[in-house]
Amino acid sequence: MKNNRFVKTQIATSLSIAIGAFAAPIVAHAADEAKDVEVIEVTGIRASLIKSRDLKRDSNGVADAISAEDIGKFPDTNLAESMQRIAGVSIDRQNGEGSKVTVRGIPPEMNLVTLNGRQMPVTTGNRSFDFANIASEGVSGVVVTKTGDASVPTGGIGSVIDIQTHKPLSHQGTKASFGVKAVADTSTEDGSITPEISGLYSTTSEDGKFGVSVSASYQKRESGNAQAQVGTGWRSFPGTADTDWSGTNATWGGVAKDSTQTNRPADSDIYSVPQTTIYRFEEQQRTRTNAQLVLQYRPIDSVTATLDYTMMQNDIDVQHNDISAWYNFGTSENVWSDGPVATPLIYSEDYPSASPADLSMARGFSANRHESSSIGLNVEWQVNSDLKLELDVHSSDASRTPNGQYGSAANMSMAAFVRTRAATDFTGDRPILAVDGSENVQWSDMRVTGSTFGNSQDASDVSQQQVNGSYVLDEKSSIDFGVSLTSVSNHSQAINVQRNDWGGMGVDQPSIFTEDMFPVDSIQDRFDTSGGNFNGLSGDMQAIDRMFVWDFEAIRAIAAEAYTTSAGATPGDCGNLFCPSTNYGGDTDRFTEENSTAVYAQYNYDGEMAGMYYGLHVGVRWEDTEVESTSIVTARDGAEWVSANEVILGDGGRVFQTQTGGYDYFLPNINFNLEVTDDVIVRAAYSQTIGRPNYADIQGGTVVGSLARTSGANGSAGNPNLLPLESTNLDLSVEWYYSETSYMSFGLFKKDTQNYIANVEENSTIYGIANPGDGAKYNEARLALNTTDAVAIRDYIFANYPNDPYVDVANGIITGDPATDNIMNVAINVPTNNDRKTPIDGMEFSIQHLFGETGYGVIANYTAVSTDLEYDVMNLEDQPVLTNISDSANLIAFYDLDGFQARIAYNWRDEFLASRYQGDVGPSPIFVEAYSQIDFNMSYDVSQVEGLTVFFEGINIANNFTRTHGRAEKQVLNLTETGPRYNFGARYSF
Repeated sequence: MKNNRFVKTQIATSLSIAIGAFAAPIVAHAADEAKDVEVIEVTGIRASLIKSRDLKRDSNGVADAISAEDIGKFPDTNLAESMQRIAGVSIDRQNGEGSKVTVRGIPPEMNLVTLNGRQMPVTTGNRSFDFANIASEGVSGVVVTKTGDASVPTGGIGSVIDIQTHKPLSHQGTKASFGVKAVADTSTEDGSITPEISGLYSTTSEDGKFGVSVSASYQKRESGNAQAQVGTGWRSFPGTADTDWSGTNATWGGVAKDSTQTNRPADSDIYSVPQTTIYRFEEQQRTRTNAQLVLQYRPIDSVTATLDYTMMQNDIDVQHNDISAWYNFGTSENVWSDGPVATPLIYSEDYPSASPADLSMARGFSANRHESSSIGLNVEWQVNSDLKLELDVHSSDASRTPNGQYGSAANMSMAAFVRTRAATDFTGDRPILAVDGSENVQWSDMRVTGSTFGNSQDASDVSQQQVNGSYVLDEKSSIDFGVSLTSVSNHSQAINVQRNDWGGMGVDQPSIFTEDMFPVDSIQDRFDTSGGNFNGLSGDMQAIDRMFVWDFEAIRAIAAEAYTTSAGATPGDCGNLFCPSTNYGGDTDRFTEENSTAVYAQYNYDGEMAGMYYGLHVGVRWEDTEVESTSIVTARDGAEWVSANEVILGDGGRVFQTQTGGYDYFLPNINFNLEVTDDVIVRAAYSQTIGRPNYADIQGGTVVGSLARTSGANGSAGNPNLLPLESTNLDLSVEWYYSETSYMSFGLFKKDTQNYIANVEENSTIYGIANPGDGAKYNEARLALNTTDAVAIRDYIFANYPNDPYVDVANGIITGDPATDNIMNVAINVPTNNDRKTPIDGMEFSIQHLFGETGYGVIANYTAVSTDLEYDVMNLEDQPVLTNISDSANLIAFYDLDGFQARIAYNWRDEFLASRYQGDVGPSPIFVEAYSQIDFNMSYDVSQVEGLTVFFEGINIANNFTRTHGRAEKQVLNLTETGPRYNFGARYSF
């Protein structure tokens, strides 16, 4: 017997029926009482908020909910964007669309997402659910449970988010909704207005025993973005690091202690230098298809059987063009900010006129299909007045597969070797790149350089069986109990066809190309943000403003004919290096299986003390998990230094490995709810919860890429023995329901976490590879020239060792010599558990107020989250700190009266640490800067046609951009501009 003392309106009870049994502890008690209550149909913003308010009030712990405004109509097109209206919930966006959610500072992979109470498969590599894959039209509600409950599946430290879909027996009779929408996305340059079509049909038999519901949606979106990047990250050094190789502090990437540096960092400072500057322009096409079939049968009042099938498909195609300059860390002239974390306000390098560096212009494609399907059976049986049982079984699968002729991702680069000087100004929001001679680059200067055609695919399968029950002991107490068996298998495969001639090699290319293959496009006018003007740098530097958007297919076809397959390189299915391969067994192949058994019991008691009613829920859940991981990866053999920045590692064959792991936990919880008055509820909760390791982290095998640097190679390895993140949680909240439509709540929460999973960089000499950029010949050249300029050092070696068997002057290749070169260091990132305890403290405030019968209302919430372990930007080592911790706020004003509805929403999230690693530079932070967005929607019920509604929506109408940076704000990593998106359409319901 759940706590059912709290007063419920008929609207709340009606929603409890609509949600059904899958709402678990939040609404199950309301559903038991609602069978004989007449359902009152109320729709619109006001009704949705009242339903959500009553769900929150009737919950066993701290919870929030969002409800559909009408059948087939959710508050937002995207579920994640609706959820960000909840206190403590903030979202991550991909290309301007809500994708993943963070709750109370806990990252997406530590929030468990279920569909009708069932664990769903994911192919993201972690455990986060991508809300962009599911349309909102078939969703009846979303419940976010923030406190622990023994009956709720484990895996969500921040929350358990249950997406609940429509059930036909929740709405007697026939109901239907059909909608059409046109989407105008201002971010695309090549796209057009695209359609969205959705429909839901639900009907029941006259006797109310049988029901069927069918829903489907088709949504197409064309969008784009403009990006400015330091894509491979900022390399950081202590202030003592310099370029004097006759001393002890010289390092690759260091800057001189001389007049070339304005306001050079002090020895006590740290400083960072950029590896690249890139302008990237993307066009994206997304086609999302969802469908669901639900069959329900209730032969007698005590038995209800539900059979449902759900499918989701999301095709995402992306095309990009970019132009970039890669800094070689040779002679540089820079203007610096003040310390202690110094950043070059302007960074510049000069290159020998006899051997200028490249100005790269690349084109690329990605095409992936994300599919998911689930079939499940649920049977509820009210055995007698005291005992209720529920059986739920489902089998679900998800996959991500290549969906284009060039594989899942392809990139091909051309370059003009004209760069004698390059500079980037970092003083503005957007980095400004200047390259001497870029304005005079001709199509005949372009050369094919490196390319990669990759295929990767992931598959995930979940099989789950659950038995749940409740038994009434007496009029005040009951017991909930259950057992579940869950098996999750994940299979990931990847193979790359890569041509590593990024420094440019090959035949006399201009003779095989034609001018019409190289249309010209502008750069700077494609951005709305501004940047600096190189004030303080010697010479006249002008922002690069011209690039070739070259014909990918024509150049690719010519290159495939002109270039032979490199020695040791694996060709694609077409027989050359300019197409993908489907021979997944020839590269990385990983399989992981995770089997979990859970048993729970929870005691519920409704009582009264001092005239105040209370509900007490005490439970424990036992979880046992076993992990087995099998992997096949590519070993590496030998190294070839092929250009200034590239060292290619050879293929050493396949390596097979199987690893196992496991863990078990007892997880207690206590929830206490006190009804101080009829309108005021105080809640206190204690629980222990776990967040399981990411699937990618528990994959076995060590992967070392084929592309390295003279400074070493990078690799990664999984760890099936990882333990989950553990959290001990305390919650205290006060909720005041001061009217039938309004409430105010204030809550405090504390999470003491441990076993945090961090990537530890382990230096390894795996495979014993001789490094041609770290040995006798390299050191001789460096000391003779007193420089680390790679071009100059390579030229010295070619000039002085033309007959060395490890030096190929004709092809520009220097091979590692085991006799004279040092063994290459491979920095391998390995996930490990850190036993340090990290507390997370926070508060939440929410208010929902409707101004009587005027139609006006407002919703506001604010969440503050903090931890005593923050990232120290002065520390150059990796740090086991939590990511995604930030404050957030929402403000929504709305109007709903006489068939007209309007809503404007402001969402804000403060700056937060998103990652502890940048590109390929090792431990360095990525901070996402504070971001706000304004959305609106309005609709009108056409009185002349009953059931017809027309609507208009706007997303990101203020045209805000996203920006990330490193150790200092001027160390920009990525700036992305998208643009507003507008939807207009009609919906017809009956």
